[in-house]
Amino acid sequence: MEEYFAHETAVIDDGCTIGKGTKIWHFSHIMPLCTIGENCNIGQNVVVSPGVVLGKNVKIQNNVSIYEGVTCDDDVFLGPSMVFTNVINPRSAVNRKSEYLTTHVGKGASIGANATIVCGHNIGPYAFIGAGAVVTKEVPAYALVVGNPARQMGWMSEYGHKLNFTDQNVARCEESGEEYLLENQRVSKIK
Repeated sequence: MEEYFAHETAVIDDGCTIGKGTKIWHFSHIMPLCTIGENCNIGQNVVVSPGVVLGKNVKIQNNVSIYEGVTCDDDVFLGPSMVFTNVINPRSAVNRKSEYLTTHVGKGASIGANATIVCGHNIGPYAFIGAGAVVTKEVPAYALVVGNPARQMGWMSEYGHKLNFTDQNVARCEESGEEYLLENQRVSKIK
């Protein structure tokens, strides 16, 4: 007996692994050989391609296609209609399945509505990709990026608040009170 929920219109192919407590909604297609962790929420009209790996508690909003070569760690948020690619130079008449590039989305990262992640560029843990951004290069942990092409506009806390650093390169999240250190253009949480 399945330990996950799937709406009657969802298509779930043989050979995929779906974790306990996961919910798969209307008209979504879960393809073979993908792995979906526990307590994920897969919105309407989502495609999860073969070989995709999703961690625990991944939230995927409506109309997202997650193509082969993409992996997402725990607690990732994928906004409505955001897009991953997996071929850098697609042509209809040229088969490039052997040239798929990978994209890894780190723990706790959020990708906004209608954003595009060009393949081969990883998203660091707790990064925040603004709505409509087009990511064409690596995004470091805790970075806030917006625009086309996406440019870094600051840093975000694990709770999703913009961080304002002092002269000592320390910032405090307004919601959690957790502190962060900016050092060598990298942010880390102070334990």
